[in-house]
Amino acid sequence: MKLRHLSQLTVAIVAALSTSAFAEQEKTTAKQDAFEKIEVTARKRTESIFESPTAVTSIGENLIDKANMSNLEDIGKYVPNLNITRYGVGNAAHASVFIRGIGLQDHVITTDPGVGVYLDGVYLGRQMGSNLSLPNVERVEVLRGPQGTLYGRNTLGGAVNIITKQPGDEGIVTTNAKVGSRGRLAGDVYFNNSLTDTVSMSASVSYKQRDGVGEAINLANPEKEIGEEQELSGRMALKWQANSDLSFVFSIDGVDNESGQSPYTIELTAPLDPNDPFNGDFPLLTEDMLPSDPDDLATTVAGIESTAYSGWGTSLTADWDINNTYTAKFITSYRSSEYEGGLDDDAVALNLSEFPEEGGADQYSFEIQLNGSFDNMDFVSGLYFFNEDGFTSSGPFVFSPFNTPDGLLNDGTTASFGDYGYFDINQETNSYAAYINASYDLSDDLTVGGGLRYSKDKKEADALFPTFATRKYVSADFDAVTWDLNASYQLSNNMNVYGQIQKGYQTGGFPPRPFGGPDQFVSFDETKAINYELGLKGQVHEDVSMMLAVFVTDYTDLALPFSDPTAGGGFVTIVENAGESKAQGIELETTIAFTDDFTLRSAIGYLDSEITEVDDGVLGIGKGDSPALTPRWTVMVAPSYFIDLSNGGTVAVNANYSYRSDMQGQSVYNQSEHIDSRELVGFNISYLNPNGDFEVTLYGENVLNEVYDVGRLQQSGFVGVMRSNDRSEFGLKFKKEFEL
Repeated sequence: MKLRHLSQLTVAIVAALSTSAFAEQEKTTAKQDAFEKIEVTARKRTESIFESPTAVTSIGENLIDKANMSNLEDIGKYVPNLNITRYGVGNAAHASVFIRGIGLQDHVITTDPGVGVYLDGVYLGRQMGSNLSLPNVERVEVLRGPQGTLYGRNTLGGAVNIITKQPGDEGIVTTNAKVGSRGRLAGDVYFNNSLTDTVSMSASVSYKQRDGVGEAINLANPEKEIGEEQELSGRMALKWQANSDLSFVFSIDGVDNESGQSPYTIELTAPLDPNDPFNGDFPLLTEDMLPSDPDDLATTVAGIESTAYSGWGTSLTADWDINNTYTAKFITSYRSSEYEGGLDDDAVALNLSEFPEEGGADQYSFEIQLNGSFDNMDFVSGLYFFNEDGFTSSGPFVFSPFNTPDGLLNDGTTASFGDYGYFDINQETNSYAAYINASYDLSDDLTVGGGLRYSKDKKEADALFPTFATRKYVSADFDAVTWDLNASYQLSNNMNVYGQIQKGYQTGGFPPRPFGGPDQFVSFDETKAINYELGLKGQVHEDVSMMLAVFVTDYTDLALPFSDPTAGGGFVTIVENAGESKAQGIELETTIAFTDDFTLRSAIGYLDSEITEVDDGVLGIGKGDSPALTPRWTVMVAPSYFIDLSNGGTVAVNANYSYRSDMQGQSVYNQSEHIDSRELVGFNISYLNPNGDFEVTLYGENVLNEVYDVGRLQQSGFVGVMRSNDRSEFGLKFKKEFEL
């Protein structure tokens, strides 16, 4: 198999490629044909990526491998105006996805993400657990901009679709092994074959581990190193082709992750105020209390240095071709997850602020679709139901000045503060929706379309915090009608121009940490957005592809969480509807095939986002502030070069560069929460044997060992800093395929 022919597909922006597609492409010499084969299902219908009237990037199996992407967080390095970060109690399974300035870094059960993550069409309701590993994934599609019609709730910024390999007739076993620096060991096995004439099966199992980057220096027998990784995951799918018109796919997957806390430290910003009843009389933090290595942790709380996440899910999908015009689809799923984690917020031996935490959620969903395709029209319609029941609890924790029931003061006396050892918060959500989305060809070149969706969410929550006299119960209903209008026109030179207007919706909710008292545990409103977008995509030239999007998005009642270390007498996470906000920007993805053997992919995103109006009475947020964790510039460059050897084998050299400019840790502007820009560089040098069934790769990830912040959160007298965990790594990868 000649990899130089594969380059014709990789020149399509982060194309979705499979092994079978590689074989097909080997027979094709025209680059134009290669581009036309890039298909996405972002709009719940199969269509060319260049003809889809929306900003979408498709990252295929080949790019995932060549750019050393191992989890969803890595995807965030290669898509314009996409940033994936984390803070959630130091747990590596946590992923906060931000698209065009919209996202949420929290994880408590009462918070909902601003970007929807989907696994084979099933919505994942929790940020914790969203940092999925990516073995045997066919492609990842990233839709930018509100997706209120087809995807509905909590897709205000966009949606991320993870699409796994489905069972098929091809009999194959693929094995991958990886060994590298920092104690890296990883491997996975993928199996696919027909069991009978009508039943096929695919299965995979994956394991990975890596040493940590720091130590819990004050614990005698720490459970884990700081930043250590260890995960086992697997998936099985069965497909029954009942007849030529009806098929069923059943899948089950699971993951068990036991890792070390992500690297975390603090920076002192101001001395604690002795006149503040919540800071006075306790030992003040000083620089000499911090470990000399910022990757080390000086906590004295045993167990807080380790994290765990486990989950499993199952789904059943039925596809029925009713006739030549209509099809029906049914998707039902159940998923369950739980985690353990926690942070020693002060990061030193003082017992000022430690929060061991655990949580979990169970969810099930049903979706039924009726779809149609006519000579000049197609539509997708459906009914949807989602239920989630989950909890977050913490304790026993120490929380200045409630660090012990009897706290030791500086003068040697004690003061009794009562039982401040635990809190818990629970929530159940029921979500209902009905939608339709259609496209109509007015001519061979001009297509118009639109969609409409009604969404309704019902939430019931209860919480008990140290400042609550009794458990408080709350409930709220939210609903919205969302819509979109679009038009696309195919130019004579194989380019497509499109325009669209989208309305999006993110459900309201309840604050995650109302330490200030029960009066803070009240609902905030839903956020709505209207996005105006123009795009141009296709092949500029036989050897050049381009996808360009220019957009302006107006947000109403934008819900912004921010942490106030003094409000209400403690560490409080407040959520306020800030009024109005605007985001505007541009995204450009290009690929140039300089020769059959040398291609260059690039992606550039620019985003200007700020709060434009602040409602009366809103605290902490100012006009002109920028949303959290939103870099102004995002850049990716990835060259590929292929060398045909005399023995029939091929050498492929791939490099990648990723840049994210500086940003703020919260929407409230604090200089201490400023996050500097970062640059990452990696490479892959692969040899593929003449038979195309064995590959060995020398790889390097973050080769310059860039250590950067992924989150910053101001607290009383110091700022908590969550540091990156993807340090420099070099090693070898091996891949072998067997035909059955």
